[in-house]
Amino acid sequence: MRNTLILLTALAAAGAASAQTTLTVITHDSFDVDKKLIAAFETQNRAKVRFIKGGDAGELLNRLILTRRAPIADVVYGLDNSLLPRARQAGILQPYKSPLLSRVPAAYRLDDDGLLNTVDYGFVALNYDRAWFEKNGVALPRSLDDLKTPAYAKLTVVQSPATSSPGLAFLLATVNHYGEAGAWQWWRAARQGGMKVTRGWSDAYYKDFTRNGGRYPIVLSYASSPAAEVFYADGFTPTKLPAQAPTANLFLPGSTYTQLEGVGILKGTKQAALARKFVDFMLGAPVQADIPTRMWIYPAVKGTPMNPVFTFAQEPQPTTVKAEVAANPQRLVDAWVTQVLRAR
Repeated sequence: MRNTLILLTALAAAGAASAQTTLTVITHDSFDVDKKLIAAFETQNRAKVRFIKGGDAGELLNRLILTRRAPIADVVYGLDNSLLPRARQAGILQPYKSPLLSRVPAAYRLDDDGLLNTVDYGFVALNYDRAWFEKNGVALPRSLDDLKTPAYAKLTVVQSPATSSPGLAFLLATVNHYGEAGAWQWWRAARQGGMKVTRGWSDAYYKDFTRNGGRYPIVLSYASSPAAEVFYADGFTPTKLPAQAPTANLFLPGSTYTQLEGVGILKGTKQAALARKFVDFMLGAPVQADIPTRMWIYPAVKGTPMNPVFTFAQEPQPTTVKAEVAANPQRLVDAWVTQVLRAR
């Protein structure tokens, strides 16, 4: 009798495990949240969270659009304000406004419909390698006009706006600054001068940037990247910060862009209730506090404590983006492909 009870208990446990709900979350490649926080969410909700890395944010959106008739995930994290218009047009998201959005400043909320709930924000900006410029005695560029000349273009690596969210943000910044015709002229001149364009941020920063053994001492990244360089340096101690970071920002007029990243529920999910809980989880205090030194962006919820290393994460003066620039980013990407990438 005792053996029968043991067997029945084991079978019941196996059945419960096999019936465990799975929530699939697709993210861009830079997503990183403490595994202990994910485990706590799973325990609290008696569920398993499965993550899919979908490439850079632009690639992620392309993948979601291609699979919208048979969604490959329940939740998406990493689409931003430059990609939201295309995501909205494609109809891949279903609305849900987390009650925790009330803690996010109105200026940083992505949309009124709840298609994306803002989780974090950052500033796409050009970074430079201090040591390279000091060693080579090269003066820093002072404007985007300087940057397009061969003297500086050959030192610069950026990401493609067709596949990368920081690349798209930079494209929108240049169009906002120069107008369309002027932006295409700038991009053609910069590419002819030797500026490299990569598919995504990881390649540009970890392969091409001189800080990581590459050939380019200017890289398109984030205004918080210098803080990350300090944080990951040998012997980092938050109570004894260095005088300066090994990299710094080039806040050239017209070169920066405020990026708002969000989490949303994919249309067609069969786990809508659990998906809503995950959206709330991403806006909760534990995840918000975990974000800064994992993904090197600012938490969206006001008042979240920050590591002292963020003193090296400068914030540029926000640039007002013209409505016509933000309205249809995909049209500008298509024009960039024609006017710049395929231009001879």
